[in-house]
Amino acid sequence: MRQHTARFLFAIACLPPLAMAQSYPTGYGPNPALPEPDRKLIPTLNVAPTEPWTAQQQPSAPPGFSVTAYARGLDHPRWLYTLPNGDVLVAETNAPPKPDDSKGIKGMVMKFEMKKAGAETPSANRITLLRGLDAKGMAQSRSVYLAGLNSPFGMALVGKDLYVADTDAVLRFPYQEGATSITTPGVKVMDLPAGTINHHWTKNVIASPDGKYLYVTVGSNSNVAENGMEAENGRAAIWQLDLASGKSRLYATGLRNPNGMDWEPQTNTLWTTVNERDELGNDLVPDYMTSVKDGGFYGWPYSYYGQHVDSRVKPQKPELVAKALVPDYALGGHTASLGLTFYDGKLFPQSYQGGVFIGQHGSWNRKPHSGYKVVFIPFSGGKPSGPPQDFLAGFLTRDGKAQGRPVGVVVDGQGALLVADDVGNVVWRVAPSSAQSASR
Repeated sequence: MRQHTARFLFAIACLPPLAMAQSYPTGYGPNPALPEPDRKLIPTLNVAPTEPWTAQQQPSAPPGFSVTAYARGLDHPRWLYTLPNGDVLVAETNAPPKPDDSKGIKGMVMKFEMKKAGAETPSANRITLLRGLDAKGMAQSRSVYLAGLNSPFGMALVGKDLYVADTDAVLRFPYQEGATSITTPGVKVMDLPAGTINHHWTKNVIASPDGKYLYVTVGSNSNVAENGMEAENGRAAIWQLDLASGKSRLYATGLRNPNGMDWEPQTNTLWTTVNERDELGNDLVPDYMTSVKDGGFYGWPYSYYGQHVDSRVKPQKPELVAKALVPDYALGGHTASLGLTFYDGKLFPQSYQGGVFIGQHGSWNRKPHSGYKVVFIPFSGGKPSGPPQDFLAGFLTRDGKAQGRPVGVVVDGQGALLVADDVGNVVWRVAPSSAQSASR
């Protein structure tokens, strides 16, 4: 018996670290425990009212890191893009008019609650350029780079062409390195689903590593197809656009509201964050990140996390449910995980290399609140390799007020992490304390 026990313990000790059991928070990880649906007559509403930062306040980072305000006084900054020369583009944007999305009692209540959360401000409809780094860790200059857009969000540079995803189209603009503005009108290269509902209005865009394709996210037009599947045509999907031919096709479907996208550095596989459906309980359904398979179907609206059928959807389509793919990694119930960027800089310690940062905008329909932070998840061999780690926190006060809400996350030209905070109207910069001190 002792021999068998000794052999067993030796075998366990010889297992690689990834094979050892790891503990994940509820609703996180590669195999989240999913509770039974908990539908209520009156859905949970727990919106965190806004109480923006004072000039002396800031979110908190792990020991060894410092946080500075790279830019303050922005107008609802949602998304970020780092240009090859180190300039940073900021999409100052909000939802376009969508009159049919707020009809009825439920629509009016939601509009009121989103106003409390700071999400009902008019859209600035511009992209701002931030340049340089001064002794205080702030941008040395700021200029309006593009104006007169229509709820812009994603940005991608391919050669001398800058692509911007407005809420209803992908536009192409001529890019000149070092220029502080573009005044040439954009050329439309792809229409995107929009209209008078346009429930999930943000559209993101990313280029393939070889520059041949664009990938564009389009969220659903509802929570769970309550507006009918006709309103979901071309939605809840990632599209692929062939830049040479101008032809587009559905690349992956059944993704309720995909947002952040990036290429995993070891395998060059496309990954995305997805906001899952609401009104099934505090911990259902977890938002997630997943590798994206060409032609893959991820369940929405008929099922979630593979073959977990959503009985609210009529009629069902069991043939689609049978082939629904299971996401790679859960990101917590109602965390509104939006931003996603793999760390490819050299400034952070080795433990961060190749891992992913996720901007969690925060819940509005969960008790207690969830999200309101940036988390880091390590990767190994092209896959997540451990539990999430809080990286930038403190956006929510102890009495439940939102001083900020993180959205887009990118790595800047020096290897620091930039975080767009659309309630605080700040872009935060996080870098090792030694690096921050050296820049002053």
